[in-house]
Amino acid sequence: MSHVPHELHEDFPDDSDRIHELKQTDANFRKLAERYHEVNRAVHRAETDVEPMDDDELTVMRKHRMTLKDEIAQRLHQSA
Repeated sequence: MSHVPHELHEDFPDDSDRIHELKQTDANFRKLAERYHEVNRAVHRAETDVEPMDDDELTVMRKHRMTLKDEIAQRLHQSA
């Protein structure tokens, strides 16, 4: 288990500029990225015991983060 947040620009290093551009020009992408950031930070806080949570709840949040990341990857691929 990694105690380092999964930041979008680190997960998609080749798409950093495109992520920035879509955040500026596409309201739906911006909301998707913001939601990813919120869930990602909550997972990170739970993993580092800053805000501990039940293992089942943490698993659900990790799956949600993964779903959001998949949606972001799909949007990046479509817009390329």
